[in-house]
Amino acid sequence: MTYRLFVYGSLRSGFHNPAYEYLTKYFHFLGEAVVKGRLYDNGSYPVALPTMDEHYINGELYELNNPDEFGWAIEQLDDYEGLNVDPGETALYKRELVEAFTGGIPTDAWIYWYNRGSEDMPAIETGDVLKYLQEKNKP
Repeated sequence: MTYRLFVYGSLRSGFHNPAYEYLTKYFHFLGEAVVKGRLYDNGSYPVALPTMDEHYINGELYELNNPDEFGWAIEQLDDYEGLNVDPGETALYKRELVEAFTGGIPTDAWIYWYNRGSEDMPAIETGDVLKYLQEKNKP
């Protein structure tokens, strides 16, 4: 069982999102990490899609403090990411296992991929949401 989680957007420490408090209550920070994928600006929030080419997403790697709480803890995050939808609706995200790299060393981790297409969304070429938003919001 994998108890690690890779986050790239609102759950990163630099966003100061209220959900980050939840994350740090049940998970502990392991370090900066990258995952093969592409980021896009959806207007209101960043989205990530897997890719086979050499593009990487910068983020943070966390590990669950108590493996016995995995089911409950991940269900709360699934709810935050909009995976729990009514019958007939399509979730905005899907949770999948990926290979995350910390210092070049691979490890399995969960990630929330966008569950729709990226048409008409600008790519975040840096692969780093925080850097992208700092540049975008400069006066």
